[in-house]
Amino acid sequence: MALEWLALQRRAMHEFGSRVDAVTDWAAPTPDTEWDVADLVRHVIVEQQWIPPLLGGLTLSEAGARVHPLGPDLAAEWHRFAGLAGAAWEVAPPAAPVHLSYGTVTVEHYLREQVSDIVIHSWDLARAAGLDETLDPALVEAVWELLDAQREMLSASGLFAAPIEVSEDAPLQTRLLALTGRDVDSERRAGPTGG
Repeated sequence: MALEWLALQRRAMHEFGSRVDAVTDWAAPTPDTEWDVADLVRHVIVEQQWIPPLLGGLTLSEAGARVHPLGPDLAAEWHRFAGLAGAAWEVAPPAAPVHLSYGTVTVEHYLREQVSDIVIHSWDLARAAGLDETLDPALVEAVWELLDAQREMLSASGLFAAPIEVSEDAPLQTRLLALTGRDVDSERRAGPTGG
């Protein structure tokens, strides 16, 4: 299972990175209503900055000391920190502990969480930048299975806007996005930043 999610992590990074490289308007609004494109990309890059020290067993405060402000070239920063994060995932033992803000989890748990975050934000970035919104079907299926099983916890967490009602026969990508409060039929969807 860990190897499968490592492969999915590489696919997710490609999904997001290919869209970062295609951005032409960094000030465009995104489905995360408090963010523009630059804010969204910066958020995902900062998440990558945290990965190597956290996978190395550092506490949040220790890891935080290694997270530094990003430079102005966000595309270059994305490629730099995505590469470092990818290398860290490849060597981290799946069952090793990782210290996160809400508690200690395994590397594999953190990996699944990170893949899910990047997949959802890949759609956000595509929508904001006017790019192809079609996500890798294998990623959609894996993240759907993960998040659908956590449906009640997601609603209570406040990480996402309230789910959007969609038909049960809607495409799986549409249902996944709806579960995270994203309405594919509207230009922008109000919701908590980061969700």
